Parts: sequence; C-alpha cells; structure tokens
Amino acid sequence: MDEGFWLRAERQTAGRGRQGRAWVSPPGNFYGSTLVRLRPSDPAAPGLALVAGVALFEAVAMVARARPNPSPEGEGLIQRLQLKWPNDLLLCGAKLAGILLERAGDAVVVGIGVNLAHHPHDLDRPVTSLAAYGPPPKPGAFAEALATQFAAWLARWRGEGLAAIAAAWEARAHPPGTPLIAALPDGRRVEGVFAGLNPDGALILGLADGHRHAIHAGDVFLI
Repeated sequence: MDEGFWLRAERQTAGRGRQGRAWVSPPGNFYGSTLVRLRPSDPAAPGLALVAGVALFEAVAMVARARPNPSPEGEGLIQRLQLKWPNDLLLCGAKLAGILLERAGDAVVVGIGVNLAHHPHDLDRPVTSLAAYGPPPKPGAFAEALATQFAAWLARWRGEGLAAIAAAWEARAHPPGTPLIAALPDGRRVEGVFAGLNPDGALILGLADGHRHAIHAGDVFLI
C-alpha cells in the first residue's frame, strides 16, 4: 500500500487493539488503516502516535461541526474531546476512539477505530460514541476528514519536527495536574498527575514526592 492511501473496513470479525485486546467492530463505525513510509530525514517514528492523535481529534471536531442537525451543545461537545496518552481519544471522559501503530520494516501501519454509531456497554471502563450526542457521520465521510487531517499533520511532523506536534497534542489533552495511573509493562503501577510530554513524546507523571517519572510504554488511566 502506498503512503497516503487508506484501507477502510465496513466491519471487522477479528478487530484488535493494543496488547491484543479485542475491538468490537459492528457496521456503522470507522475502522481504517494507512501506511507511513519512513524517510531518513523523518523525526523518530514513535512520534507518529502523537501525529495520529492530533489528526484524529481534528477529524472528529470537523465532522461534529458539519452535522446537519447538531446537538444543542454545539461547540461545547468539541470542548469535551480530550486526548489521553498514548493512543486514546475521550469524549466526556469516555473512550471514543483508539489508535494502534505497528512497525513493518521501513514503514509504520497506523490503525484507527472510532465509535461513530455504536459503542460497547459491557466493558470495565467508560466508552461512548458520537451517536450518543447526536446524528453520527457516515464512515465514508469520516474517512475523508481523517485522511485530510492526517496528511496535514504528517506534513507538519516532517517539516516542523516532533516539538510542534507534541505542543499541539498537549493543547488537546486533559489539563496539567489531571490525576493518572500508569500500568507499566513490568506489572508496576505508578500514580501521579499529568505533567506534559518530554522531548521524545513520553508521558511525564508528576509524583507526590515532587519527582517526575517518564512513561515510555504502558496503559494510562484517568483517576
């Protein structure tokens, strides 16, 4: 697949998220993947997670503003969108969308799932969909918005570097001081508050003793 093309599925029979988790995939939601061909001059590849997050945020905001019959909350709903490190988009504190990046040689596959028309009700964490707040966009229309935003932010990543993308990501995330728990790959759990991102895009937790802890991998939960 060439860079710039998107592959979209109407539904998935074996959808998965991070760490092999199942992803419920009924028709009406968005399930799509694209490919980024890494260039020698590109910033470090892990920064693409931030690119995808900002592009996803902006695509959801774009389709929300374009609704023919918007909810009474209008722009207020967009103000309740928040990015959560490393790969989630939240709406009113509940998961609306997820991102999965996988390296394949000199390329990175970026997979994105968005709850447009449906969301599961039997999970151990809050989940929502755009349909819970008004008429959802069609998956095809959302795909166009996401492709446009991803191309724009990918170009900024290549042209301006990771720092510009990290700043854009932080501006769309939960505010500094938000209490978080990070579940690390080695089984430890670290509790602290959101203190931004470090220069390579890792999450910084402010700890109770005043120290800061950089999280490069793991699951993060709002407290």
